[in-house]
Amino acid sequence: MPRRARNKFVNRGQIIELLIEDYAFGGKGIGRIRSEEGEFVVFVPNTLPGQLVKARVTKSQKNYAECKLIEVLKASDDEIPSDYQEIPGAPYIKLPIDKQHAYKYKSTMDLFKKIGKIAAIEESFDEFITSPNVFHYRNKMEYSFSAIGFDKEQGSDVDEFTFGFKRRGVWWMGENLEKDSGLFDKQIEDNLNRIRKYCEDTGLDPWHGPRKEGFFRYLVVRKSYKTDRLLFNLVTTSPELKKFDLNAFANFLVELFGNRVAGFLHTINDETGDRTIATSGSIDLIYGNDKIIEELLGLNFEISMKSFFQTNPKSAEKLYNKVIEYALENKEAIDNTIVMDLFCGTGTIGQILASRSNNAKIIGVDIVASAIEDAKKNAKRNSIEGVEFYAADVGKFLNEHPQYKNKIRTIILDPARAGIAPKTLKKIIHLNADRMVYVSCNPATQARDTEQLREAGYEIKKISLVDQFPHTAHIETVVLFER
Repeated sequence: MPRRARNKFVNRGQIIELLIEDYAFGGKGIGRIRSEEGEFVVFVPNTLPGQLVKARVTKSQKNYAECKLIEVLKASDDEIPSDYQEIPGAPYIKLPIDKQHAYKYKSTMDLFKKIGKIAAIEESFDEFITSPNVFHYRNKMEYSFSAIGFDKEQGSDVDEFTFGFKRRGVWWMGENLEKDSGLFDKQIEDNLNRIRKYCEDTGLDPWHGPRKEGFFRYLVVRKSYKTDRLLFNLVTTSPELKKFDLNAFANFLVELFGNRVAGFLHTINDETGDRTIATSGSIDLIYGNDKIIEELLGLNFEISMKSFFQTNPKSAEKLYNKVIEYALENKEAIDNTIVMDLFCGTGTIGQILASRSNNAKIIGVDIVASAIEDAKKNAKRNSIEGVEFYAADVGKFLNEHPQYKNKIRTIILDPARAGIAPKTLKKIIHLNADRMVYVSCNPATQARDTEQLREAGYEIKKISLVDQFPHTAHIETVVLFER
């Protein structure tokens, strides 16, 4: 077998400085290395045209390379000053929101042209839906403890107790969050340094990534916008647990945040992997309640630490409204019919649709059993009738229920980032529905699936973009397909 030809420009592991010249979908900045040998393309995620960056080469091919961003050495001329502390999770916080929207729109349209092979996709464009909250929009955040920090003056790692986020591009190094990042709850983030001092004063160690040892690992916080209450989960290892007073820590949180504290849980995670909740660990309620209540479009949802729930609920309301608008555009295809809600998660879309239609029967299917249990509980809590939820693989469910062929006029699709497996999509197409409303958190896989849908006779009638995550490269799409 012949060896793959190596490029003459960069090697894997090499650290390079690069001017970003263009922007591709998913926040990949494009730089170019030019020499007598020709022009070589380099992709660096979470960068912007005009930035000079330092990056580590992670993949080196004959015609291109992929890198991991280490540091922005010079800002783009488009960027503006920010009062918030910079964190890896908000790489574009200095870019005006209208320019963020412009990048997301163009790169998504280009994606459907290139992968979905739709040259005139702009003709189907409906609207760009902005997030109601540009800042402080998240309802969940995970903060990491680390025994290795970063000394900015020396430009090197240092042994210290850190509490905040992982340093960009380095899995084993943390950076303290000293103030509001602009993404989550301001009161929480303004007090993280006090929580850090409390934990440090116990004498117990934070997690040391390379050594796979330490006591403090994560603090996870969930927030309800309906009630403004907070649910905390402290994740630690177990060997030194007797030295830490969980009840005293709960009281400390109440001192800081008062009656906003809905509950405090403790999770033991002795696994060496980088997960907040271990597959084999325990989670115990120490104080208050283990759930909070959130509201979406007039429906109430009970959220636990493990529940999946939209991270930006105010924007999610606009997303769901668009899905329902597309679904109800032809109301005859909904009323008194059966609607399939596939990859339904906790069943939010199906419940909203059931509450706004006449005698429609909504069948929700998802492979995650805990999500389906939440869906059933939430439907009961909201007195929603006409919904049935099944915990099953979508493809297998459709195999086992052939009676639905030619009985479904409308299908709602909301798959995970990987999109829909071709065999499963073939079974969905086999249902012979008139219309599909396809929601995606990864337009790249949705554009790929579009080609198969078009071959089966479905065309895009409308497409909308929803900015669920300002200051990041993420964008969600809602597409209405009609036969």
